[in-house]
Amino acid sequence: MQSFRLPVLVFLLGLTAACGSSGGGASTPAPTSPTPTTPAPAPAAGTQNVSIVANSQSLGSKAYSPNPLTIAVGTTVRWTNDDTIPHTSTADASAWNSGNLNPGDHFDFMFAAAGTFTYHCTIHRGMVGTVVVQ
Repeated sequence: MQSFRLPVLVFLLGLTAACGSSGGGASTPAPTSPTPTTPAPAPAAGTQNVSIVANSQSLGSKAYSPNPLTIAVGTTVRWTNDDTIPHTSTADASAWNSGNLNPGDHFDFMFAAAGTFTYHCTIHRGMVGTVVVQ
């Protein structure tokens, strides 16, 4: 009976040593904190805002405010649709096209060169605006 206890004891000691070992096995990665959600970026410091005003489809040159807008080269203009229906900001000379801007949407365009840029809404052709870049 004693000869049976010794192998069992050796086995149990080996099992205990293997379970308590700190080296050689797979390790559990340290917990990580969740990545914080970042809000949409605010307009850059060199950004000028233009509102597509409420009921703008019948306002002609008063549909975009301010209009005309005078800015420096390198300035970004952000058009925001403050109306209740979709509109666009589309350059007459094809320099930019916002696509449809639903209520609350915005579109940014950076003016890299001087000039006078006229634009319109492709949905409501009577809506017109001008950006003067100096």
